Amino acid sequence: MVSVYLFVPNLIGYTRVALMLISFYVAFDNWKAFVFCYFWSQMLDAFDGAAARRFNECSMFGAVLDMVTDRISSNILALILSHFYPALYLPLVMFAVVDYASHWTQMYSSVLAKN
Repeated sequence: MVSVYLFVPNLIGYTRVALMLISFYVAFDNWKAFVFCYFWSQMLDAFDGAAARRFNECSMFGAVLDMVTDRISSNILALILSHFYPALYLPLVMFAVVDYASHWTQMYSSVLAKN
């Protein structure tokens, strides 16, 4: 039996994390590399869920990996954008607060529904 950490969707998730980290590393020096890596990190998001269903490899670990990767990537993108567009700082902070709060609420309510 394959470890949950080696499920195909989770391998896709690790690739997303790597591309996301690379994109943030180059964000201030090479915008083309940033856009390329960030774009593919987000595109792979569409494939991890499909792979999980296709290979019957759905797992709580994969769901959390996907959600945490999404939250970090979108909120660090907001942080980077606020550096280039300081006038948008407050709306981007508000976006981050709503993003985290809504996902926390969704996770919390799904736990309550199971109990």
